[in-house]
Order: sequence, then structure tokens, then C-alpha cells
Amino acid sequence: MTSRQNILMALAAVSGLLAVGAGAFGAHAITDLKAQDWLKTGAHYQLVHAVAALVALSLTRAGLERMQTVAGLFLGGGLIFAGTLYAMALGAPRILGAVTPIGGLGLMAGWSLLAWQAYRAGLGKAKP
Repeated sequence: MTSRQNILMALAAVSGLLAVGAGAFGAHAITDLKAQDWLKTGAHYQLVHAVAALVALSLTRAGLERMQTVAGLFLGGGLIFAGTLYAMALGAPRILGAVTPIGGLGLMAGWSLLAWQAYRAGLGKAKP
């Protein structure tokens, strides 16, 4: 693996760690129901995309191109999406919620690029 892939892998692990921590914090230390919901949603999306980033990195070995970009989109999008929800749950102004969809667009861009690269590699073709 390249040093960039190693960095992305480490960031994916840290992202998973933060997601578990945020989820646990929301479940055990927060009483406000809206804040709990934001933490739960953020943790769910962040954890799923931390794993998706690791899978994308593993697909580099299968010959798919641009998987580091896919992993970066998953991690960056997850950071923005979950981070804004976490911040609001901890008292940041609700206007920050206007930034949350930018993270969602990053996540969707990652999935779109993954689908495109899989198609280009012939993984989308039906077997005879």
C-alpha cells in the first residue's frame, strides 16, 4: 500500500472510532431527544462510510481505479455530514444544519464514483 492509502486507512479507523464514541455519548450522556437523534444519525452515517472507505481501499487491489478518491469522498463527506450534526447536538447554532447536505453530497459522489469505476472495470456486465 502507498503512504496515501495508509493515511486513508488510519483516517477510516479514526472515523469509526469517533462514530462509536458519538453514538455511545448520544445514547448514554444526552437527554435532549433531538440531540440524541442527531448523534445517532451522524454516528450511523459516519460508521457506515468508515467501513465503505476501507472497502474502497481494498478494491484498489482488484484493479479499480480512483478508489483513494472514493475513500476520500466517503471520509470527507462523513466528516462534514456527521460533524455538523454532532456540533448541533452539542449546542452549535442550528443554521449549521444548512452545511450538512454538503457532506451528504460528498457521500453520494463517493458512491457515484465507485459505481462508475466498477462499471468501467466490467464488474457491471452480466456473465453469459
